[in-house]
Amino acid sequence: LLARFYFYEYHGAIPMSTEQKKFYITTSIPYANDVPHIGHILDPLLADVLARYHRKKGEEVRFLVGSDEHGAKIVRKAESLGKTPKELVDENSKKFEEMRDLLHISYDDSIRTSDAKRHWPGAEKMWRTLVHSGDIYKKKYQGLYCVGHEAFVTEKDLVDGKCEDHQKEPEVIEEENWFFRLSKYSREIEDAISSRRFTVIPESRQNEILSFIRSGLEDVSFSRPRKDVSWGVPVPDDPTQTMYVWCDALVNYISAIGYGHDDKESQALFEKWWPADIEVVGKDNLRFHAAIWPGMLLSAGLPLPRILFVHGFVNVEGQKISKTIGNVISPMEVAEKYGVEPIRYYFLREFPSYEDGDFSFKKFEDRYNGDLANGIGNVVARVAAIGETVSPLAVDFKSDIEKEVDAASDRAFKKYESAIKEFRLNEALGAAWELISFADGYINDRKPWALKEGPEFSATIKNASYLISTVTNLIEPFLPETAEKIRAQIRFEDSRLAIKKGAGIFPRLS
Repeated sequence: LLARFYFYEYHGAIPMSTEQKKFYITTSIPYANDVPHIGHILDPLLADVLARYHRKKGEEVRFLVGSDEHGAKIVRKAESLGKTPKELVDENSKKFEEMRDLLHISYDDSIRTSDAKRHWPGAEKMWRTLVHSGDIYKKKYQGLYCVGHEAFVTEKDLVDGKCEDHQKEPEVIEEENWFFRLSKYSREIEDAISSRRFTVIPESRQNEILSFIRSGLEDVSFSRPRKDVSWGVPVPDDPTQTMYVWCDALVNYISAIGYGHDDKESQALFEKWWPADIEVVGKDNLRFHAAIWPGMLLSAGLPLPRILFVHGFVNVEGQKISKTIGNVISPMEVAEKYGVEPIRYYFLREFPSYEDGDFSFKKFEDRYNGDLANGIGNVVARVAAIGETVSPLAVDFKSDIEKEVDAASDRAFKKYESAIKEFRLNEALGAAWELISFADGYINDRKPWALKEGPEFSATIKNASYLISTVTNLIEPFLPETAEKIRAQIRFEDSRLAIKKGAGIFPRLS
């Protein structure tokens, strides 16, 4: 562990092989018909932790975000505001960009589906490829259309005749559309998921999608009449139709890395990064990303993503986020009151990575005071204040670090690494806080404030600082700004420990 700690601390990376690996991670793209709320936090935040973690491992990371900007709902919302669809998506897309920047999301690239130069060629190529595979056909169709989802639904998707999410009855629509032969790929998709060649995490979501597939996948509508939906990508060779969301929005994951462009640079980019290593989506996107998207890729002869990580919803005081209920909260509002790092901590620690989580200002403040102010903030402040008096100190990691401290750090690392591997990010962060608790107990037992300067005092400071530095390494993908602030106060450099007391990291809320 000492060797691993030394490497991790000095070089900012977890030990790995000498061969640099690529890591491509994406998020579902939010629909730009409105401004972001706290329900939009989880996708980019979970992906950000994984992207930062893999960068620390020394891997070459590409982290993609974006926005879904076409469809009837966009048009209707724009008309109600007296704006054009482009004006509306430009404004809302910027708001999502501001939210990501506010939360310190370390994305490398962002794609907008209204980008005719960058995105549309990929959607058009996918369409033509599916046509070439014999998987696009035209037919008249009558079905139930949920405007809220921008999707056709069936009776079994409804509860008391209404969409469960939007609490509205779907519209009955009869029209002639292009369809994709998704049913043709049912067995292949099932085999890919069952064999974990295409892994769906958690297992509960895997079981859910397998049950859905085994009940029989139906062909899906792939276009809408242009007279009804003019805001979108035109269907190649059929100007009377507009591409439906599947062949438009889902393609963003590959259009952003050059798919659809014929130049050598774009082709090399695509070959380098696809398939995605992880796609992060909410549970409402499970069927789209674990059934329709794999079907499209199989038809196009493209590899499937390696992992689909499906998280739960953000609820507010036990209720779904809803304008009707009046519980819509802006991330900017929370950040202005408490700061950005507390937001990151709350949503990454309080929310189980696989299930729904609940937000309330009381829970938020309890977590802040209990875990941040009284936890890590207090431990860092105590060690910095006492240790500054003897800084700098020479450190021999082999002889100066006590066995119990070494063992506690080792347990934390192992628990942390295991949790990250299983995408239980809240448990990984919990492992770091267990080490904070150990550090606090160690300081209380040794009582350095009662010791005179000398070997015992110095040893206590070295070991307490070692524990804090281990915690700092663990939390860096989760709380990058906090890690930077801690290192400004307590840092090992060239086998020397430098300590300088600074401002409180998390002042207690009154």
